[in-house]
Amino acid sequence: MSAITAILVATLLGQAYYSPEEAQLLFQQANESFLEQDYASAREGYEKLLSRGFGGPDIHYNLGTTYLSEGDLGRAVLAFERARRAGGEGPDLEANLAMARARQLDKVVGAAPEESFHERVVTATSGNLVAWLFLGTWLGGFAFLFLFRVLRPGSRVWAAVVAGLLLTASLPSGALLAAHVWVHETRRDAVVIAPTLRAREFPKEEAKVAFEVHPGLKVRVMEETGRYVRIRLPNGLEGWAEREGVAEI
Repeated sequence: MSAITAILVATLLGQAYYSPEEAQLLFQQANESFLEQDYASAREGYEKLLSRGFGGPDIHYNLGTTYLSEGDLGRAVLAFERARRAGGEGPDLEANLAMARARQLDKVVGAAPEESFHERVVTATSGNLVAWLFLGTWLGGFAFLFLFRVLRPGSRVWAAVVAGLLLTASLPSGALLAAHVWVHETRRDAVVIAPTLRAREFPKEEAKVAFEVHPGLKVRVMEETGRYVRIRLPNGLEGWAEREGVAEI
């Protein structure tokens, strides 16, 4: 590697990285900008952190609150949903998400299509809780197996029983964790961010417009072709819309 190349690589790496201290400082500065109602500076700070890999729920939540203060419902809902997916929870997050949804233009009516059994189970359970439950029972089971090996023969039966119970308990939690991972990887939820998103009957510009939706509406991406994606509304209505009009969670 030449000296010039090495300098360029070092410069690019330096620009693409924040130390924890630098990231914390930028986060604090963005928070101060928000409190001063300088929403543009706050948004810029949060987005810089996200672009450099600092994507925790607090950053997504604060970015969503900033977008909400600016009146950008689409990106506000998107940020709040990403905060949820990153493990964020709490009354403030739910309250702001409900506030953003209450301001949406679209009030989708009609029966929602029935989800599969595993999707309903995943929706009804906490991914973080399931992960910790599986990790705790699995590691606990092997810890008691190790204890079984080091105890004397006459006093180790109880360790084998506990290990068996814990490892058996890890099976359903492991299966549920696998379901969470599968749904997370295969289900493509998105949020409308375009001011007006026209969904057409097929993926062509000359196709008839089937319906229109507006910022903040949560949809599901079913498939894509070219610059179009087929979206499904919460009531099951489907249409082809331009990819740039939605952002995946």
